[in-house]
Amino acid sequence: MGAQKTILQIDWLSIMLIALLIGFGWGNIYSTTLTSADANIFDFSAIYGKQILFIALGFLLVIVITSIEVKFYERFASIIYLLAILSLVGVLFFGKTIAGQTAWYSFGSFSIQPAEFVKAAVALAMAKYLSEIQVSLKLFKYQLKAFFIIAVPVGLIMLQPDAGSALIYASFILPMYREGLPHWYLTISISAAVLFVLTLKFGVIIVSVILILILVLAYILNKNKRKKLWKYLVIGLLGVGFSFSVSYIFNKVLLPHQQDRFEVLLSDQVDIKGSAFNLYQSQVAIGSGGLTGKGWLKGTQTQGKFVPEQHTDYIFSTVGEEWGFLGSSIIIILFAGLILRLYYLAERQKSQFNRVFGYSVIGILFFHFFVNIAMVIGLFPTVGIPLPFFSYGGSGLWGFLILIFIFLKFDAKRSSLN
Repeated sequence: MGAQKTILQIDWLSIMLIALLIGFGWGNIYSTTLTSADANIFDFSAIYGKQILFIALGFLLVIVITSIEVKFYERFASIIYLLAILSLVGVLFFGKTIAGQTAWYSFGSFSIQPAEFVKAAVALAMAKYLSEIQVSLKLFKYQLKAFFIIAVPVGLIMLQPDAGSALIYASFILPMYREGLPHWYLTISISAAVLFVLTLKFGVIIVSVILILILVLAYILNKNKRKKLWKYLVIGLLGVGFSFSVSYIFNKVLLPHQQDRFEVLLSDQVDIKGSAFNLYQSQVAIGSGGLTGKGWLKGTQTQGKFVPEQHTDYIFSTVGEEWGFLGSSIIIILFAGLILRLYYLAERQKSQFNRVFGYSVIGILFFHFFVNIAMVIGLFPTVGIPLPFFSYGGSGLWGFLILIFIFLKFDAKRSSLN
């Protein structure tokens, strides 16, 4: 009776949006990996066949998740987090190395990437910590502890090394911001990112001069000049100082392949046969789709296998080529609709634990969606961040199903929780 009540109370609009995205995603995986016209879609040796298995197993995983009592997740959040951290430690010693990254546990022909599941564990740990009565993110000691929860998995993932998966943890700024993290954290983070990119593009002198002019103008327009002069001076010194440090960070901190990705994004002259090959082919595929696309299985770039990694990180280029601007817009609307629906569900939670977890899910989903599409169209450096429900792989699909359906279970039981 309890299970039937949960099924009736679960948010079916979210489930419908997820099902549509998974369906569209599989269709594009099929298109990018099809090798012959008479191929059997249930050929489980093929990539598209394996994805069907991943989807089926994901359905079973959803049943298990929604069968567990909601109090279990809150009560054992710390233990789940600890086990997740141990899985990241273990993969460094016992993991399988693919393309220079030791990020997978291998079981015969089957591999699993623990980093995809750790996000749910960190979301639970963050929700557990921020929902404690005495915790206030307005105080530095509590901010430090919250950042520590994030820093541990990030450090271990960077040792793999997997900068794309580590970058995802920046999304946890959203639930922290919602729960009272001071605005200046977000302001400084965005400002530093903008200064870094602008300095690489235009040089330290031009950026420093523009920054100083903006601060001088802001000071002149400020009516309360005397009391706030020191703030403008500090901001100016920090901004110019950071701008001068960009060259050192770029040349000494970033790895050569990471430097190449920024140069591809910012340089006017790039090697389309070398470091910019993936992005160039992706942009050609998307641009050739026009308004309505070339049609499913009719994309010349896609069927010709011109775009590397097209069934994983670059799968959105298939959407652009075969479904065109209209098809791409529909996919973006579906993602936006799911994110807004989850936002609505998060705001109606009666439990702070549920709300924090919900905002963590929203942040992770949005970050994956935004960065992947921005990367594929050339607005963000190339990083290994898959498109949720579209990119091939069981770990990524299951990781998102775990995140979202734990939250949907919370929402279905919200009326019984205080």
